[in-house]
Amino acid sequence: MSTHFYGEGNIGSPPEYREFPNGNEEPRRLLRLNVYFDNPIPTKEGYEDRGGFWAPVEIWHRDAEHWRTLYQKGLRVLVSGREERDDWEDENGKHTTYKINARSVGLLPHRIESVTMSQKPREAAEPPPAEAEKPRKAGAGAKK
Repeated sequence: MSTHFYGEGNIGSPPEYREFPNGNEEPRRLLRLNVYFDNPIPTKEGYEDRGGFWAPVEIWHRDAEHWRTLYQKGLRVLVSGREERDDWEDENGKHTTYKINARSVGLLPHRIESVTMSQKPREAAEPPPAEAEKPRKAGAGAKK
């Protein structure tokens, strides 16, 4: 069972990266974040957190290995995805936890000093000019 989830919170520990074999295909890559989703309530002194909670956030994506350097402890993020129930059992008995299967995890600008963008891949850099945009020879088709 799952339900849509949308929340803002702070990453509480360094990201955990794992790679899983997928037969002869590219391996499946997982980035797991531990996020505290707070519930700030305005007070006279500022804000008070009421009802916040910790949740594991899982991002399954081919770029997960690269992203583990972007997502850092203390970073403010906006998470959109599905909340999923996870039942499991160990020597202490049966347990139920909830995790977020993230569709997207956006970086929020709190505490970020700068952003550096990478270059676009060469294939997608700029499309070739259209026929109408090609330069004409002097005098060709010019009106007098």
